[in-house]
Amino acid sequence: MNQNIDVIRALLKAAQDLKKSYTDKRRRPIEFNKGDMVMLKVSSWKGVIRFRKRGNLAPWFIRPFKVLARVGEVAYRLELLEELAGIHNTFHVSYLRKCVADD
Repeated sequence: MNQNIDVIRALLKAAQDLKKSYTDKRRRPIEFNKGDMVMLKVSSWKGVIRFRKRGNLAPWFIRPFKVLARVGEVAYRLELLEELAGIHNTFHVSYLRKCVADD
């Protein structure tokens, strides 16, 4: 009985290690500096409510914003426009992408 449990645990551990190795290959650290330009990700529902984006062709990311400061390890404060004053200006790094477009 205990041997079966040990075998199952070993197989689960092997599967977890394999999945972790796949994930670690794709994961990359994302960091921004003060003054960098980033694109802000909006979900489709929040895009309709907060950013007035609607329809099937609504963008996933909206215009570039300037990074004002880093807040903690994974959050950044952005310089938002006046029309977005009702939105908190601190976002998790997963909602940001580096802006690669020219000015």
